[in-house]
Amino acid sequence: GPRALTFADAVAEIGRAAGREITYIQVGAEDYAAALREHGLPGEVVGLLTYLFTTVLDGRNAEPADGVHRALGREARDFALYARETAATGIWNA
Repeated sequence: GPRALTFADAVAEIGRAAGREITYIQVGAEDYAAALREHGLPGEVVGLLTYLFTTVLDGRNAEPADGVHRALGREARDFALYARETAATGIWNA
């Protein structure tokens, strides 16, 4: 979207849109990997996901980029709009 969001920001937007209190709890990479292994994910998948999330969270993606505009020819939509539209479908009412 047009503004940078942390995972906590995104979860807060979803909670507001769904009319529910949702709490984001940050988990360290090693704890995340251990949980994945405990749930039976193969080592290569654990390694890939751990690499992905540590790369995504290393700061290089801290500012919005123009990828949506370049790929789709339009401006990116704000995540809050996505959250409101998705909440309106009832999908998060389970």
